[in-house]
Amino acid sequence: MSLTPKEITHIATLARLKTSSEQAEFYATQLSRIMDLIKQMNTIDTSDIEPMSHPQDPALRLRADEVTATNLREAYQTVAPATENGLYLVPKVID
Repeated sequence: MSLTPKEITHIATLARLKTSSEQAEFYATQLSRIMDLIKQMNTIDTSDIEPMSHPQDPALRLRADEVTATNLREAYQTVAPATENGLYLVPKVID
């Protein structure tokens, strides 16, 4: 697919961008090359290829699911002004 500088200028106008004639020439060439690459990639048969969640398919290093911190709720609630059944009680602020 080949884009012309006139088409690039029109697209730039729609996007509310200013482009000079030199920029339009440059972008026409570059975008045409990108569109040709996309066209070439669309011709490749990918029906037998399984989708991947990540291109490098990294192996995750997982640690063992072990408790490392102790439960300090009782110690924290001893200094709280009011608690009930393991919950902090606070004054009502909305009527």
